[in-house]
Amino acid sequence: MDSVECPRGCREPSNTKEDTVKDDFTPSKIGTKDYWDDAYQRELQTFKDIGDVGEIWFGEESMARVLRWMERERIPENAAILDIGTGNGVLLVELAKSGYTNLTGIDYSAASVELARSILQTENISNVEVKEVDFLNCPGELSCFDLCIDKGTFDAISLNPDNTEEGKACYVQALRGVLKEDGLFVITTCNWTKEQLLQMFCQGFGFVNELPTPRFQFGGKTGNSVTAIILKRLH
Repeated sequence: MDSVECPRGCREPSNTKEDTVKDDFTPSKIGTKDYWDDAYQRELQTFKDIGDVGEIWFGEESMARVLRWMERERIPENAAILDIGTGNGVLLVELAKSGYTNLTGIDYSAASVELARSILQTENISNVEVKEVDFLNCPGELSCFDLCIDKGTFDAISLNPDNTEEGKACYVQALRGVLKEDGLFVITTCNWTKEQLLQMFCQGFGFVNELPTPRFQFGGKTGNSVTAIILKRLH
């Protein structure tokens, strides 16, 4: 499996308290649906040809990090879990292999959904639902999840050249709509720091925890190239 520690086009945040919610990166085609339709169509064809599942955003360790947290927190195996922007569905595969039984993955790319379903079928995993859904435009279509996981989708939305601020606001609203009260949200990002995320998700969410991620030093400062935090939906 290929892996990428940071999706192409993202920046490396400094994770300093001085960071604000202001964008300091350039919008990119990576934030467009056309880009992902083309990318997953290529990955789907590659999977059909040679069985390669394609890229894993942030690498396999990013999945292991979330799974270790779920085990520590004793997330029930029957918890309703939503993978937002499932891509190739590899996270769903790992969750199912870890014993979780109530799994749903969504993506707005039809090719992504077909790829994820194909990979799940190859792994003989049949109790996972994968839907073609635009998370920013699905009022009432999804609800009552105990846990939502995002590994790069909010990053892509943040890079959309059109209506970036509207997209981020719609994301926060959609997340509130799909999570139960006291439901948990795990986000892994290379665009945003902890402080920035807390600002953007301040309406209706509370901070729970930050997961350890790789650290780097540059110019006498220490930071993280990836941020992973847990939020809770407030009443």
